Amino acid sequence: MDDKLRLDGNAAAGTLGEVFSFEVTTAEYTCEGCGKTDRIGAAMVYDVRGLGIIVRCPSCDNALIRLGHNRGRYRIDLRGVRQLQVEEVAG
Repeated sequence: MDDKLRLDGNAAAGTLGEVFSFEVTTAEYTCEGCGKTDRIGAAMVYDVRGLGIIVRCPSCDNALIRLGHNRGRYRIDLRGVRQLQVEEVAG
């Protein structure tokens, strides 16, 4: 992907926050491609010209999350994530 379009994982917070009810950037993923475990905020994000975002593993460049938005609908593909772990919020 074009390095000029690359952002850090925290750039996905707003878009992913519209879909998930938890703080996505602090969630831990395990990459289906290489097995790396890290927080979504540490991943690479590409904004695809207003169509959506692609979150990629910084270790192997595997597409972890693809999220598109069109005509009032979100489409999300999580095939690149083996697991997503979210800490329970105390309260």
